[in-house]
Amino acid sequence: MANSASIDGYLHFEGYDSLPRDIFDKKKIRAGMRKAGRLVMQKAQMNLALARGEEGYPVNRTGATLESISFKVSRSGFLVRVAPRKTSAMPEFYPTYLHYGVKKGRRPGKLAPGKGKGRKNRRAAGARARLVAERAAGEWRIKPRDNYMADALQDSKTDVQAILSAAFAAALS
Repeated sequence: MANSASIDGYLHFEGYDSLPRDIFDKKKIRAGMRKAGRLVMQKAQMNLALARGEEGYPVNRTGATLESISFKVSRSGFLVRVAPRKTSAMPEFYPTYLHYGVKKGRRPGKLAPGKGKGRKNRRAAGARARLVAERAAGEWRIKPRDNYMADALQDSKTDVQAILSAAFAAALS
């Protein structure tokens, strides 16, 4: 599981890079992107619902995370983004907390007046770095979960490539 920003959930296929976008029929491209987005969205929802907390995925208790997964085709029509979005049922956007996790303890903040050194009430040299390192080495309050969105894309990669290749070929004629 990658716990940093990566391009695991990104798919690019070759063959149409050298052609200008103007020659494609955008209606057919957008239709193909919608079909691919719907396929990945349904696969992600299925992975999350069937895992039931196993395989490192979050537990589906209320269904809010399942309902928040949706897709959106870009304005140009040459990109589709499948991701969980904040809904009105969510007080906070917690899929982010589930993916990256939360450490126990709070971040080191400002010192209380008179607790530091000197006129500017500063910490001793290296004290903040030590506090940050202690927190990083500590326990997880919420452990990071696997990326069910990237897994859904990887599971349906061949189908998505076939759908988009057919859409691009149809849009050229």
